[in-house]
Amino acid sequence: MIIRELRPADLAAAVEIWNQVVEEGVAFPQLEMLDTNSGAEFFGSQSFTGIAEEDGEIVGLYILHPNNVGRCGHICNASYAVRRDRRGGGIGEKLVRHCLEKAAELGFKIMQFNAVVASNVRALALYERLGFVRLGTIPGGFMLKDGTYEDIIPHYYILGKDDKNEN
Repeated sequence: MIIRELRPADLAAAVEIWNQVVEEGVAFPQLEMLDTNSGAEFFGSQSFTGIAEEDGEIVGLYILHPNNVGRCGHICNASYAVRRDRRGGGIGEKLVRHCLEKAAELGFKIMQFNAVVASNVRALALYERLGFVRLGTIPGGFMLKDGTYEDIIPHYYILGKDDKNEN
């Protein structure tokens, strides 16, 4: 598997994978699906959009962008999407690891996840294993597709040092 920057030829597959997660309504805050035009604009507006490719197929992606502006512009945020039929095989971890390296390369100092949904146990386990620090719980911070609310757990990760996240 290789992880590389999004190319124009990847757009349809990237939109399809992104929309799978949006449609499921249990992880991303977005409500609207992307189409080719909005997808090109959305992915193009990121600091970096990474694509996971295996045997010529797009199997996952991530977006990386600032979490804030100005004096907080050194903090970044990211979202990850793995094709539905390829989940559970380690692609997400490879995407996160690549993203952390790319974020540091782009000069960001901290990765912050604002809204990790409490039922996303795979993501929570991965972030813990990689050394992310939980910031607490925001009760009812995420509206699920069915209109109910679930807790979110913000996290952060200090970029650029191997021993940075040991508390």
